[in-house]
Amino acid sequence: QEYRLSVCRKLCYAIGGAPNQVAGSAAAFFLQIYLLDIAHITPFQASLVLFIGKASGAVTDPVAGFFISKSKWTKMGRLMPWMLACTPFTAVSYLLMWYLPPFVSGRVVWYLIFYCLFQALTTLFQVPYTALTMFLSTDQKERDSATAYRMTMEVLGTLIGAALQGQIVASAHHSHNCTTNPPLNTTSPNDSWHDSPSYPEPSDSLSHQAEVYMIAAGVIFGVYLLGLTILFFGVKEKDDPYALNSDRAIPFCKGLKLTMKHGPYLKLTASFLLISTAVQLEQSNFVLFCTHAADLRNHFQYLVVTILVSAAVSIPFWQKFLQRFGKKCAACGISWMIPFAVMLVTIPNPILAYFVAFVSGLSIAASLLLPWSMLPDVVDNFRLQNPHGKGQETIFYSSYVFFTKISAGIGLGISAASLEFTGYKPGLCRQSNDVILTLKILIGAVPAVLILGGLFILLFYPITEESRRETKLALEVLR
Repeated sequence: QEYRLSVCRKLCYAIGGAPNQVAGSAAAFFLQIYLLDIAHITPFQASLVLFIGKASGAVTDPVAGFFISKSKWTKMGRLMPWMLACTPFTAVSYLLMWYLPPFVSGRVVWYLIFYCLFQALTTLFQVPYTALTMFLSTDQKERDSATAYRMTMEVLGTLIGAALQGQIVASAHHSHNCTTNPPLNTTSPNDSWHDSPSYPEPSDSLSHQAEVYMIAAGVIFGVYLLGLTILFFGVKEKDDPYALNSDRAIPFCKGLKLTMKHGPYLKLTASFLLISTAVQLEQSNFVLFCTHAADLRNHFQYLVVTILVSAAVSIPFWQKFLQRFGKKCAACGISWMIPFAVMLVTIPNPILAYFVAFVSGLSIAASLLLPWSMLPDVVDNFRLQNPHGKGQETIFYSSYVFFTKISAGIGLGISAASLEFTGYKPGLCRQSNDVILTLKILIGAVPAVLILGGLFILLFYPITEESRRETKLALEVLR
């Protein structure tokens, strides 16, 4: 009974991380199209913003892990003060990230500064928050249950973020100029369908497009403050319940070297590095694909909601599935999105699009739940091999997020640069055939290759359900 967690505590823990997902979802689905079609910066500049922003968040991960591992225990805990300190600044940086400054020449610098700041501050919250899983209970089932609660709430947060953003800003991407069918001949360089922009250039920060994006950002600002309050009053952090009093913390650099040599961790990280990059590419290019390549301009916000509702309701199913059939077996569900995404690219039909969105949500739910459910098993395995060290939890979590963010940043940077290379023009009703082909490749072929590569690596992941039980028994004997 000592290690059991109440439903209320699990819910409070899960709700505390939801604001980051609300904000991250809004940025993942809408930031690229906002930078291109509202802020009117070039695709190359947008690729720099996306890549450098992700890279800044990634670089912050090991730095955060280093300082958090050096933190002393306080009355609030060792991890909670970090989350309390950075959340208000995260909310402010998110708000300014969607502000359209009145100047034009230095606009890219504005977005680069605040996107980098937002990513870095998000990391300072996410590293202690995810590592907190290990300090809620020593029981594997309780930790898995808390992780399932967290992932369900994070997917709901992702849904809320995309739905709020999509509904509030939809009017910024609708134009009467683009509701009619295009002329049959769209290859001529003088074609008015190509040359007339669908969105007017915002003359100042009070334009309609800028206003609706700021309204959405203000709503999410309030969500941040609510989530932090619930986390602080609803969660109790335990002082390292795994170690003996005589155990000493592993120095960060030494711990980092040990984790980089730990086989299960390397295989898990490499696998979900590719899979998470695929999901990021789908998210960041989906609205652009619907708008410019699939003639689904009036459906994109509902398709996004369909994806996320499907993901949210399927998290409990995947939790039961992995408990019954094992975590490696559940990973096969990630591959479901591949054939349907290819169908959407080849047959952009609205009915098919909603079916594809539903199936993609099932796959995304599996890709979100599994790595965070498997990572505590890796930490336990490492603990068994290094029984007299402690403090490695933040090292594992921070370095995992570091690698996934770097890979996602590279993927997003390359995808935005590809649009620049193929001639993407902000605000046009219909882009060139090269741009349309590029969007189809970024939505269909590239994620398919990345997911298959990640699942192939996961075949060699050595921790099975039997070895998990053996590790659990060995740790109980050790304690």
